[in-house]
Amino acid sequence: MVSVFRRRSILRLAACLCCLLLSSACGTPNQNSGVASPQGTVLPTPAATVAAPGNLITAGSLTVGTDPSYIPMEYLDTANNQFIGFDIDMSNTLAQHMGLKLDVKRTGFDTLLEDLTNKRFDIVLAAVTINDERKVKYDFVPYFRAGESLLVQKGNPLSIKSVADLCGRKVGVQTGTVENTDLTAASKTCQKNGKATIAQTVLQSQTDVIQLLANRRVDATYQDSPVTDYYNKINPGQFEVGGSVVTSATYGIVVRKGDNSTLNAVTNAFKAVRSDGTYDKLFSKWSFSPQQKLS
Repeated sequence: MVSVFRRRSILRLAACLCCLLLSSACGTPNQNSGVASPQGTVLPTPAATVAAPGNLITAGSLTVGTDPSYIPMEYLDTANNQFIGFDIDMSNTLAQHMGLKLDVKRTGFDTLLEDLTNKRFDIVLAAVTINDERKVKYDFVPYFRAGESLLVQKGNPLSIKSVADLCGRKVGVQTGTVENTDLTAASKTCQKNGKATIAQTVLQSQTDVIQLLANRRVDATYQDSPVTDYYNKINPGQFEVGGSVVTSATYGIVVRKGDNSTLNAVTNAFKAVRSDGTYDKLFSKWSFSPQQKLS
């Protein structure tokens, strides 16, 4: 189980990330290095404060699906071979309140929801934006306010401040994301208005998307605002945010449609996380703005 309050030096991690991930001399990180999925620290099962789901994939464990390439929400700490991040901590606290151990399963973002449907996980907790299309097939427990934003080179030499400025530009984006869909629609608008289309480079890993910008292979990257802000913060001399948040949205913990046992358990556990002060502590730990909390 990944301990929710395991302390980590954010500055040390940031320095490591700058060197290993974002130096143009380093090249694209290998996301398939053969490293086994981390198992985390084995801890005793905590006492439950809310009822656990009655239909768990594995008895005694909350199985959570995620894509560990979305810093700072979920990612792999290679030094200890463990998943860490805001969403991992949230998963751990939910499991604790249900009296369950945590089992995190990794997969690509573009297959997360399909894998949930196929009952590989009990829930998905991976910075998934709630939208009307997804609500048709899945239920959600909202937990985080975010949005979409652009990351560009320091000094913003191309004056990219909105999606409308991307016509004729090269843009990196992660496959299966809301931003991927939005860029496709925006490109059609460019063409309709007699402008050049947006040249998307679509990759599976968000880490690799950022590397495109570090290597100057794209003019901008488009992703959720917490990720944009994080990379801008740890690389102030290399990147900057292009304009303001493009759209506001809410992340949700994803549950299979009609799985009321799990939905009720997650809803009650999240209420407990908020009421016991853990929610506020996680926002402080990961340096998120209070405006990103649910009201």
